[in-house]
Amino acid sequence: MSAAQILCLGEPLVEFNQTPEGQFAMGFGGDVSNVAISAARHGANAGLITRVGTDPFGAALCGLWTDEGVSTANVTEAQGEETGVYFVTHDTDGHHFTYRRTGSAASHLAPDDLPRDALQSCPMFYASGISLAVSDSMRAAVVAAAEATRTAGGVFAFDPNLRVALWPLEVAREVTHSVMAACDIALPGLDDARQLTGLQPPEEIVRFYHDLGPRIVALTLGADGVLISVDGDMRTLPGHRVDAKDATGAGDCFNGAFLANLLDTQDPFAAAEHANMAAAISTTGYGAVAPIPTVSHTRSALNAAWQS
Repeated sequence: MSAAQILCLGEPLVEFNQTPEGQFAMGFGGDVSNVAISAARHGANAGLITRVGTDPFGAALCGLWTDEGVSTANVTEAQGEETGVYFVTHDTDGHHFTYRRTGSAASHLAPDDLPRDALQSCPMFYASGISLAVSDSMRAAVVAAAEATRTAGGVFAFDPNLRVALWPLEVAREVTHSVMAACDIALPGLDDARQLTGLQPPEEIVRFYHDLGPRIVALTLGADGVLISVDGDMRTLPGHRVDAKDATGAGDCFNGAFLANLLDTQDPFAAAEHANMAAAISTTGYGAVAPIPTVSHTRSALNAAWQS
């Protein structure tokens, strides 16, 4: 496999989703894993920086990445440690998440575990707010990896991906803003950004993030599309009308497709248009991974939309 063009750092998870019969079906989650898979399906050489346990769940994740063409060269199998898992249950109030990730193998990732040579030769590094919230050591690893990548001339892409179950909003706001100030590409979602910035209008949120530092801001708007801005040149791309069933992982799909297409075209607006369609397609199936389209699927759907 060729050297990774995008390295993603964070915690992968195994999912157990409750079926209508009450049983649990195993699947996969973890935002950075989803992003890496989306990037790979959209033509990029993507890889992960993480740790998994020497248990059946870690093995299953490694098998998934191998099948998807995602590099595991920088995935450590930690002897005697466990891979994080979560459960999805359903009732009349919707779906609920229960996590079993405290002390997971990934949470022990630290700056000393980083593949410095790989980061210094990689064009793009990606992490999220969840990567920052998992543990203090992983947070330090994200900061060190971003610095290593940017010092060598690469770019740092960051999604503040807020999870208040992992840390208080006030802490999340302070830390994610400081990391955002050191990134080149900001990939916030509208709901998260409103909580983190205290602002409501999408245009004000984009300007806020530009002021922190990123040259490119792609603010995803859910079914309403994306507001993409490069050096303050803002363009709204409307959402695509699809038979949406499940929006789980749509933002991750967008991020991976956007970064892969940006590497290919060097055109942020074209990349946003491509990723906007990919994310819409991903909502037409269930789960975070299975519905992520391939690059050919996304291009065909875009061509059909342009001709209609």
